[in-house]
Amino acid sequence: MIEDVYYLNNSYPMPKVGLGVYKITEEEMETSIEAALAAGYRAFDTAYFYKNEIALGNALKHSDIPREDLFITSKLWNDYQGYDKTIEYFTKSIENLGTDYLDLFLIHWPCEENDLFIESYKAMEKLYEQGWVRAIGVCNFKQHHLERLMEETDVVPAVNQIEVHPYFNQQELQDFCDKHDIAVTAWMPLMRNQGLLDNPIITDIAKRYDKTPAQIVLRWHLAHNRLIIPKSKTPDRIRENIDIFDFNLELTDIAQIDNLNVNERQGKDPDKVAIGTLK
Repeated sequence: MIEDVYYLNNSYPMPKVGLGVYKITEEEMETSIEAALAAGYRAFDTAYFYKNEIALGNALKHSDIPREDLFITSKLWNDYQGYDKTIEYFTKSIENLGTDYLDLFLIHWPCEENDLFIESYKAMEKLYEQGWVRAIGVCNFKQHHLERLMEETDVVPAVNQIEVHPYFNQQELQDFCDKHDIAVTAWMPLMRNQGLLDNPIITDIAKRYDKTPAQIVLRWHLAHNRLIIPKSKTPDRIRENIDIFDFNLELTDIAQIDNLNVNERQGKDPDKVAIGTLK
């Protein structure tokens, strides 16, 4: 079991490395989760939108890991924002997962033009107060979204899950989150390998540490105090992605990777995502 945890702003412990299960099918889930649990993963990140909460819940139930040793995250999809729908679809998520609580529940996108994320978050605050979820937070929120959220609600988000990788390091947003004790989780930590892991700077560093390029990038994230949820369905890759706790990067190597930033976003711009625009 991975001992390396991050204590969220309410002191709830969250493993620094989790398994993202986006696009992992029902047929693939059992093998993926079995490999992940054997490798030491205890955190699993899903979403109602992924349509695999049931498969994840079943795979976790087939293990002998007690529920209290697991950290399960799910997310409120855009189409279900609004106070009452947030409660309704949270309930659907925990039913799908076969659990009576979530460790972390997140708003998937702000969808600012629909102006429902404040009331959605207030519903999440209610769930948090009632003990249905151990921590609440958001995904894909820029600084201006966070500022408004904190002005109009009571619970500072525990997590902001965002796209971040060496070509898009979001340092200003990271600094803002650090200042307000909001943990940053990287949802595309390896940039879905769109050439990143072939970058000669990263491959050179990997050779010097006798690690893979992916392990170097993931360790770089941890050096910046980020949580990471690399997605994989391949057992060898799943094991590789968590085998990063036996070394630290030198400051000069961290700086070299920092300098790769070109503010190149791979995913959608959160300001351009509204209800109904993503399917």
